Amino acid sequence: MAGHSKWNNIKNKKEKTDNQRAKIFTKIGREIAVAVKSGGPDPSTNTKLKDVIAKAKSNNVPNDNIERMIKKASGEGSSDNYEEIIYEGYGPCGVAVIVETLTDNRNRTAGEMRHYFDKFKGNMGQSGCVSFMFDRFGVIVIERNGIDEDKMMEDALEAGAVDFIADEDEVFEIRTEPNDLSSVRDALEKKGYNFASFEVEYVPSTYTALTQEEDISNMCKMLDMFEDNDDVQDVWHNWENAGEHY
Repeated sequence: MAGHSKWNNIKNKKEKTDNQRAKIFTKIGREIAVAVKSGGPDPSTNTKLKDVIAKAKSNNVPNDNIERMIKKASGEGSSDNYEEIIYEGYGPCGVAVIVETLTDNRNRTAGEMRHYFDKFKGNMGQSGCVSFMFDRFGVIVIERNGIDEDKMMEDALEAGAVDFIADEDEVFEIRTEPNDLSSVRDALEKKGYNFASFEVEYVPSTYTALTQEEDISNMCKMLDMFEDNDDVQDVWHNWENAGEHY
């Protein structure tokens, strides 16, 4: 689950990935395959691949696995051919949901995504039906751990961030333009900062609350189904207080 950029959601996501390492490896393997095909196997000249490798390491993917994934994707006769497709729809009570997928069979994936929406009292919509409720940002999360807030903000803005949020959950959230995420992260890394997470996110501009147990249960089950599907890379939504239930 990705949801919006609140620390409790990030912690939930990490707890899940710790228990689903094989699925995380599969998802990152697909991202590496796409990055290698689009820009080659050298991360020094392929920024997209460099970002995916950093993401892999932050998810505790061993270096040997990363190297094997790159070698497989760049090898002659590699049959990996994934297409990025984004699905949009509504969960219970109109919760906006965006599902990012990488698939080698769009008919299979579309059918599965529609089934998940329908099964749990939602519905899949047309492209653009909910994305207007979100803004795209690069989001970097750094745990406070005694870091001076003013210094952190100064360093973030100097690195090229567009916003800085001192979150109530003992973290700093740094927002960038999507294409600037890598450069801002690199600049902060050179200053010695460590990151709890970093990725381009869909950040909701409005939120929808769920108050009925049935709706909360259906939303949780829907998110579980998305998360368990190997074609799904990320799920974004505007469920308010999701971290209390999921």
